[in-house]
Amino acid sequence: MTFDFNDFLKKVANMNVSDIHLLQNEHPMLRINNKITKINMPQLTKEDMYSICKQILPTSYQDKIEEIYDLDFAMEIPGLSRYRVNLSKSTGCFKIVMRLIPLQIKSLEELMVPKSIEEFTKYNNGLVVVTGATGSGKSTTIAAMLDYINRTTNKHIITLEDPIEFVYKGKKCTISQRQVGIDTPSFADGIKYALRQDPDIIFIGEIRDSNTITAALNAAETGHLVFATIHTRSAVQTINRVINMFPAESRDFIRCQLANVLVGTISQKLIPTADGKGRLPACEVLVNSSTVKDYIEKNKLDDIYDVMSKGLTSGMSTMNMALYELFSSGRVTRETAEEYSDNPNELLAMMRGVTR
Repeated sequence: MTFDFNDFLKKVANMNVSDIHLLQNEHPMLRINNKITKINMPQLTKEDMYSICKQILPTSYQDKIEEIYDLDFAMEIPGLSRYRVNLSKSTGCFKIVMRLIPLQIKSLEELMVPKSIEEFTKYNNGLVVVTGATGSGKSTTIAAMLDYINRTTNKHIITLEDPIEFVYKGKKCTISQRQVGIDTPSFADGIKYALRQDPDIIFIGEIRDSNTITAALNAAETGHLVFATIHTRSAVQTINRVINMFPAESRDFIRCQLANVLVGTISQKLIPTADGKGRLPACEVLVNSSTVKDYIEKNKLDDIYDVMSKGLTSGMSTMNMALYELFSSGRVTRETAEEYSDNPNELLAMMRGVTR
């Protein structure tokens, strides 16, 4: 029986699925609440995979299927969902991984992220960095931030993405979405030319190299509010990563520039809920206070964590503080909180005397 791809997508749309895995000679698999589950369906044949490729591949690749080794792109089924798609090969056979991207953007309130994240959207200039592992909800949080700006201000937002994930409809803002490789050759070029397009807000889908971070810092320095993502796990690691992208002789200058333009960082993880029905964000939030700025300039990055953990500035939170809040409110279990903590001993000390 031929695999009905569209019917399959409709069936899984309401199953709290984050990712779909399709591989020749394997049963379809879904990631639900961060766990891979095989679906009780026939194994996918070579013909099934070729049929799916024909249905989803961009037109320019339709006649080049055999030449593809790795390809990222986005697709949308109207009324159902958008998908970020990776097509690759495994032991000579096609594999497709699809990340589901909701058509409707959730609000910051619906995501239940800290109120301080909303405050980041109210700056007129500077750099906000959102970090976390793949699948940690970075794109969803940034989409909610940009949508908040779109609903509450009259500005020009430019996004630079690879590929375009959430699609924004102009509300109070005008929005330009540019895809690397189609609308602009690179993130760095996209930022450079964005500065000539009268932007207020620039979103950079991913900072991968020193050219991109240089362009981002310059954009923030010249009066624009810049949002960007980096694959790091904490606020201190994020600052280190940015600085260490540059040769040693340039780091003092970059450290000073970053200290002056940084608004804050958000490091995010998605934590399984106690009832097993979903996941909630745990957010480490760094606000670039005068103390934090001084520590960045003086290369005292290890002292930043102490500032965050002591709550010297309103709106800051370490990851353990976020995990503790989720645990103490009963939304996640003790075991889950410990599992997702990078410093479980500190978290356990915070939990002493709490029984739940």
